[in-house]
Amino acid sequence: MLQMPHTSSIFQFNKILGSLVKIKHYTTAISLYRQMEFKGITPDLITLNILINCYCNIDGQITFSFSVLGKILKTGYQPNTVTFNTLMKDLCLNGDVKQALHFHDHVVAKGFQLDHVSYGTLINGLCKMGETRAALQMLRKIEGKLVNTDVVMHNIIIDSLCKDKFVTDAYELYSEMTAKKISPTVVTFNSLLYGLCKIKMMDEAMNLFKEMQSKKIIPSTVTYSTLIDGLCKLGRISHAWELLDEMHDRGQPANVITYTCLVQALCKIHHVDKAISLVKKIKDQGIQPDVYTYNVLIDGLCKEGRLMDAQAIFQDLLIKGYKVTVWTYNIMINGLCLEGLFDEAMALLSKMKDNGCIPDAVTYGTIIRALFENDKNDKAKKLLREMIARGLL
Repeated sequence: MLQMPHTSSIFQFNKILGSLVKIKHYTTAISLYRQMEFKGITPDLITLNILINCYCNIDGQITFSFSVLGKILKTGYQPNTVTFNTLMKDLCLNGDVKQALHFHDHVVAKGFQLDHVSYGTLINGLCKMGETRAALQMLRKIEGKLVNTDVVMHNIIIDSLCKDKFVTDAYELYSEMTAKKISPTVVTFNSLLYGLCKIKMMDEAMNLFKEMQSKKIIPSTVTYSTLIDGLCKLGRISHAWELLDEMHDRGQPANVITYTCLVQALCKIHHVDKAISLVKKIKDQGIQPDVYTYNVLIDGLCKEGRLMDAQAIFQDLLIKGYKVTVWTYNIMINGLCLEGLFDEAMALLSKMKDNGCIPDAVTYGTIIRALFENDKNDKAKKLLREMIARGLL
């Protein structure tokens, strides 16, 4: 196209650049744009928006993104919401939310219009940096004045409030949302259910679950897993099994997270054999337990004094190439210490280091405490000095 005597339309060039962006070949798109520029092909606003998007998706290139904005203004084009949204999103993703807000104020002061995507981006950025109250204030400020708020904006704030345990505030916002005829989604309910389960208000969570179903909103695997986890943590395992059965009846597949909640609950009430059977059952169903599942199982076995069974699972994980975490080693070290096998615990600490898993304060603390309790003070002091040298105390 560049070599043709009659230059193709900018529309054709934009299609190619846009296709490259879709497959994330940002540097290639920038290189081709420069060739176009060298050939004297005049870009339009779409071309320059694509270029901004390319720079925004390359680390450390935000300055170039804003230089393209300067080029847009210099050439007499009017930047649109795509231009502004791309820049604000990149600032927020890079943690520069305050700069994004300043940019927003500057844009609005110049008389440019922003849309619900713009404000959704800013609200999400504020929530991600822990400024949920500021996000809520922004929602109130723009509501019906600058843009019509939507379910996405409300969901972002509800989720952030629930994670911060401000569930009452989240529920009030949900009530306001429904009063404004903004229909909640499964995401809305999942956030609220998570918040209620987190503060152990399971009866309220189950009532909200019924309300969700009455609104004909289909529960997801996340919905069921959240409730099952909440019920298990309160020891209401029979109710959790009922929900699991309901999942199967509705054709909603349970996943490894769902089952791990039940494995953990069974281990907590000393039904470790049932937990082992459940793990075998889910493997037969084609669901592969993850390291977290096995950690729960190993911990349950260690606490029941079944160290050999725990060691067998641990060794199997290493043989099969699972990415064993510091938590896994800590569980095994604690199990060894509970049995008075201090030399074996020290040997596992060394092996842990050799395997590239860095011990943490819990690792050292577990062994040191056990050594002191069993009058092995010299070994404990030596390990304590190592812990201090590593900056873990």
